[in-house]
Formats: sequence, C-alpha cells, structure tokens
Amino acid sequence: MDHTLTASNNSSFATLIDQDIAHIRRVMLPSLLGDLAGPILPPPYWRDRLNRLLDASHLSHAQLRIVDSLLLQLDKFDAHHQLPTWNAMPLAAHESRGAVR
Repeated sequence: MDHTLTASNNSSFATLIDQDIAHIRRVMLPSLLGDLAGPILPPPYWRDRLNRLLDASHLSHAQLRIVDSLLLQLDKFDAHHQLPTWNAMPLAAHESRGAVR
C-alpha cells in the first residue's frame, strides 16, 4: 500500500511541476516586456524560479528541456535589453569627466 501512495505523490508532484513550468512559459515574456516603467518582474526573478525548479527534484527529460529553453530565452532577453555601457555608468562618473568642449 505504501508503494501506491508514493507513486501517487510522485505523480502529483510531477503534475505540480508541469503546472509551474506551464505558468512560467505563459507569463515570463509578457512580464519581462512589462510596460513603460520596465519589466513587471525582472530576469533575476525568473532565473531564480527556474533554478529552483531544477534544484527541486528529478525532472523528466521533457521538463528539463523546457526549463533549459526558458533559461535560454532569459539569456537572449538579457543580451538584447542591456543598457549601453555609457548609460550604465553612475551619474557621478559622468559628472567627474567634466564638460566636453
């Protein structure tokens, strides 16, 4: 009887992981695109969620592939939405350069 209970719990856990992955697939990109104020939830939030899924338990091959593809999407998003280095400098760094003549 214990074996059946364990199998049922594993099945329920796999279903919860599937649902979590499906949710992330559905909302991650719209959340990253956000609105004029920027992302609703930033890339580190999504990266943490996906890494927790990877750390949680043994994922199926299909689940691993989906999580990996979502991490790759985050990498691409980060690469396309980085501030230029001149824009990422603190304001004080710009001011210390002095006026350009």
